[in-house]
Amino acid sequence: MLSPSERARYSRHLILPELGEAGQLRLKNGSVLVVGAGGLGSPAAIYLAAAGVGRIGLVDFDRVDATNLHRQVLYGTSDVGRPKLEAATARLHDLNPEIAIETHETALTSGNALAILAGYDVIVDGTDNFATRYLVNDACVLLRKPNVYGSIFRFEGQVSVFDEKNGPCYRCLYPTPPPPHLVPSCAEAGVLGVLPGVVGTIQAAEAIKLVAGIGDTLTGRLLLFDALGMTFREMKLRKNCSAHDPVTELIDYEGFCDPMHKSNITPKQLSEQLTNGGQVVLVDVRETYEWDTGHIEGALHIPMQQIPKRLTEIPRDRDLVTICRSGSRSAHAQHYLLSQGFTRVKNLVGGMSAWSREVDPSVRVA
Repeated sequence: MLSPSERARYSRHLILPELGEAGQLRLKNGSVLVVGAGGLGSPAAIYLAAAGVGRIGLVDFDRVDATNLHRQVLYGTSDVGRPKLEAATARLHDLNPEIAIETHETALTSGNALAILAGYDVIVDGTDNFATRYLVNDACVLLRKPNVYGSIFRFEGQVSVFDEKNGPCYRCLYPTPPPPHLVPSCAEAGVLGVLPGVVGTIQAAEAIKLVAGIGDTLTGRLLLFDALGMTFREMKLRKNCSAHDPVTELIDYEGFCDPMHKSNITPKQLSEQLTNGGQVVLVDVRETYEWDTGHIEGALHIPMQQIPKRLTEIPRDRDLVTICRSGSRSAHAQHYLLSQGFTRVKNLVGGMSAWSREVDPSVRVA
């Protein structure tokens, strides 16, 4: 039953004939997992909590950065440097103390995805990379759970509900991932701060409808939003399992999305190599303000856009490691250097964010 305080809190829900007390009780007894507590996960988690979803799970392992604040509305300036899940839990409990918040402070992997997702009714995908999107999709297919998908790029966003029981999955829309060096990240391409707010809120609306058992969801439809033109368009999606391999198990998604992932190096591997006197040249491709905030001592600083003009500064007879904030821009730099005849180039997985988190917390990251 709803308590008196819950009746007061959700009074505007209770007078909706389509929702009412029965729907609100389903929300109270339901659960949603939000994968990624960033731009999309922030508004999604806020509205799921406000709506009274009884148990909300959050998956993330990052810390709040000042560059997050223009779009990740779950956090404030006082949270900079704080673990995201710690800050998110405090904010959501302040918003609604009637619900339970469960945190999973880890990267979602093929080894833990099924165990984490299994405990929730609906999954909200707030991730920002193809490897994790395919992982979330495949885990949802195997567990037969609805996957509320959202993605953003500059001024444009997409939303759909992938539900293998009733319609297509993510692989039906994108059977194969695009080449990684052709997909710029938000750090490279930029993103309008309000855009993930719109898309993440729509994801929350879809998740609420799924848990409450009301309305028509975006299953079989892809909603396209253009913030610059202020237009919404809709595409019909069909189940197209013949276009992709059947999902029978979780795989190596980094390898699936980037065949060159074996040319990567982790922060711990790089740290060990440097500690043991390894002769490696670090090529930091971040912008000057990022470099000035914090960098690895001895690295060569060549901003991404300057690399074609400064190739002569990069030695061809040494092992190279390209570095950026998260590993995306440096992957582009790695591909470019390989195309220019460099043969000994690795990319730092997770970039300076991972280096600061896993190796040297004293290095600040812009």
